[in-house]
Amino acid sequence: MKILKTTLAAITAAAVVGLAGSAHAGVTLDAIQKKGFIQCGVSDGLPGFGVPDSTGKMTGIDVDVCHAVAAAVFGDASKVKFSQLTAKERFTALQSGEIDLISRNTTWTSSRDAGMGLVFTGVTYYDGIGFLVNSKLGVTGAKQLDGATVCIQAGTTTELNVSDYFRTNGMKYTPITFDTADESAKGLEAGRCDVLTTDQSGLYAQRIKMAHPDEFVVLPEVISKEPLGPLVRKGDDEWFSIVKWTLFAMLNAEEMGITSQNVEEQAKSTQNPDVARLLGADGDYGKDLKLRKDWVVQIVKQVGNYDEVFERNIGQGSVLKIKRGLNALWSNGGIQYAPPVR
Repeated sequence: MKILKTTLAAITAAAVVGLAGSAHAGVTLDAIQKKGFIQCGVSDGLPGFGVPDSTGKMTGIDVDVCHAVAAAVFGDASKVKFSQLTAKERFTALQSGEIDLISRNTTWTSSRDAGMGLVFTGVTYYDGIGFLVNSKLGVTGAKQLDGATVCIQAGTTTELNVSDYFRTNGMKYTPITFDTADESAKGLEAGRCDVLTTDQSGLYAQRIKMAHPDEFVVLPEVISKEPLGPLVRKGDDEWFSIVKWTLFAMLNAEEMGITSQNVEEQAKSTQNPDVARLLGADGDYGKDLKLRKDWVVQIVKQVGNYDEVFERNIGQGSVLKIKRGLNALWSNGGIQYAPPVR
């Protein structure tokens, strides 16, 4: 009898846990719908990714991901508020519930994905750590940086990756850490260090903000893998899926030639079954995500497909003029790839 009671108690406990998990499944989306906007954590000031323009409006590829999620959830890309966060602040802000997601040049690693109660939803931008130096230093490659002083932003993957690189190549360096990306760049500009290191995209972004950008050179070496993408709190599968499929929708739209200019016409007249499913003309795949039927139409119409977002923020339509490279679609020589909506 004692064994039976123990077994029943175990089954009851398991059922309670299961019900609790089920009840928790939509807590983030419910809270967002009640307050009427998404609170999105973005960079503390990185051109092309997350930075205020002259009017104070946030702009950048990471910012546009937040707008795209708002378009999917509300049908209105403007229903988002931004929290500018340093590298040190970002994870605590998400863990505490201060923000609903992070869309801020943050590298996907095993420890962040498995040990912090957070989970990445995809890759917005494939990057890698590089080095920026003053041309007067006379350095043309990273292997010539033995003995250099290095400006690094604290609380980033850059610290460990740079340490690994110098140790592996038998070189010494002196790190000088700063709390923000801007402070790190100003350290190089003021001559406090020989080299600035961060993601290569960040180096190009910081370089254009300098008083004399032509005096500084990005070295050719890329010393790490830095897949940058949005992340949310672990345990809310519903919200995780919405953020994940928002990015996938933008990539699929680009692949199918759907743009902000033609998306409404495509939704009405397409004869392509894949396009019809993506845009809600055939089936209702938004229902599975608890989104409106035309959720992808709203994303692309109001924010754009992945190519449009990339080009205006960091590509050829921007001051950065970064080439697509690895961030081109898989069908164009890159590694950006999205599962189908079907």
